[in-house]
Amino acid sequence: MRERLFSLSHLDELRGLTFESFKTQGHKGGSPMQADSLEWAFNRSKQYAATLNGWLLLQGGFGCGKTHLAAAIANFAVGMGVPTLFLTVPDLLDSLRFSYDSEDTTFEERFDEIRNAPLLVLDDFGTQNATGWAQEKLFQIINYRYINKLPLVVTTNLDLDDSEARIRSRLADPELVSAVRITAPDYRRPTDDKGHPELSSLDLHARRTFASFDDRRDEGLAQDEVRSLEKAVKAATTFAARPRGWLVLTGPYGCGKTHLAAAIANSLADKGNPPLFIMVPDLLDHLRATFSPASSVSYDHRFDEIRTAPLLILDDLGAQSASPWAKEKLHQLFNYRYNAELPTVLTVAAEMIESIDERLRVRLLDERICTICTITAPAYHGGRTKKTKR
Repeated sequence: MRERLFSLSHLDELRGLTFESFKTQGHKGGSPMQADSLEWAFNRSKQYAATLNGWLLLQGGFGCGKTHLAAAIANFAVGMGVPTLFLTVPDLLDSLRFSYDSEDTTFEERFDEIRNAPLLVLDDFGTQNATGWAQEKLFQIINYRYINKLPLVVTTNLDLDDSEARIRSRLADPELVSAVRITAPDYRRPTDDKGHPELSSLDLHARRTFASFDDRRDEGLAQDEVRSLEKAVKAATTFAARPRGWLVLTGPYGCGKTHLAAAIANSLADKGNPPLFIMVPDLLDHLRATFSPASSVSYDHRFDEIRTAPLLILDDLGAQSASPWAKEKLHQLFNYRYNAELPTVLTVAAEMIESIDERLRVRLLDERICTICTITAPAYHGGRTKKTKR
């Protein structure tokens, strides 16, 4: 049984994916926040491999290390003499389909072999073709192992809310399942020389720091306008020191929202935690570009890269095209980060608040997770200027 499961798993092709070869620091020079995420997932996976107690759910974006850790668990278990079956979910379903015409084994034998494997590792859950037959077979396998408390490791880049309801309820059972989320970026797609994520435009805002922010006291602003700037600066510096929840910066065009958002990003980048800083129209353009046949990255990969960013700073929300597609993509992005409570900074012009999709607006205005700073100062024009004759 051990040899048969090993051959079905193709684990000989993954023998190099072990705990010893896993890099807990991610990219050289990667951020401490990413390294902490990887180290926690590494330690939890080693603990699980030693006990095979319950289920382990590894969540994260493409290339973050989920498959490596799942294969390391499988290789460790095989080394301890535990018969192990390691399959990507699409391969599992193909194996079942092919068994209908196989002369070596029947469908019932193959199905029973999978659901009764002493250790089952399902890699890339959620990438399968979501037909009714596929969903039903997956549910039967997962439900069988759930009832019998058989060890299971699942890797996915999906949020559990995107899973079929019956499967989601079992994967979300805290008494059986240990869920580990990896926030590191794709190891196969390195950041630039400054550590910025590939999509980030932060290098264009390198001079926008807290030190270079003008308090505009020499402009003769009204007291409440000066006070609104002071509150926004304080909220931004507080967030930069400890990114938690969402920070929403709103006010007239040119009042300093983007400068403060960039100052947060530059402050964190200086500490080795470069966030993803991107204008909302540019974000949508990057997603659209993946539909081109010449694109080197898939839409799913790109979207997951954005929505799972450890810290996402979205500039100029509301300036994007208000097409149904754009609205739906932003809703999916906001909904994921809202439910996962991932640190997020947003800038939005005050006059655009009411025109934003209501599904987004209710999250922006939720004070349980959002700190909302409204700047009432007018657009900045570089200080007081003298009138000159034409």
